[in-house]
Amino acid sequence: MTILLFVMLGLFIFMMFRRNKKTQQQQATLQSQFAPGVEVMTSFGLYGRIVSIDEDENKVLLELSPGNLATVHRQAVTKIVEPAVAPEEPTVVPDDASSLTAQDEAPADAVNRPETVNETPEESLKRLNDEGKKDS
Repeated sequence: MTILLFVMLGLFIFMMFRRNKKTQQQQATLQSQFAPGVEVMTSFGLYGRIVSIDEDENKVLLELSPGNLATVHRQAVTKIVEPAVAPEEPTVVPDDASSLTAQDEAPADAVNRPETVNETPEESLKRLNDEGKKDS
């Protein structure tokens, strides 16, 4: 029984050291891929691009957004982010809200009520007030 206990303890210690070695190997492989211009994520969730690496002090300078820099410890960088595939056509973003709705489309509730398409604001208020009285 005592021999079985020592075998189990030895197996547990062996597995623990093996896991630590694998983790260190993965971390070393990851850090060997660090270079300026690489998109990375830190252990606390910041995404950024590596600007420079200070090997002596184990620091990495990240650009989080244009003009916004952060210095983090090299081991805080835990993941290299693969760039997303860019769409072939750039998305056109309108510069005002009026271009978001089409002029020739009817409102969603006008599908059931064709008479409300060319309704004035006063007529809309009267209709809505009348509907509220019917529901009560």
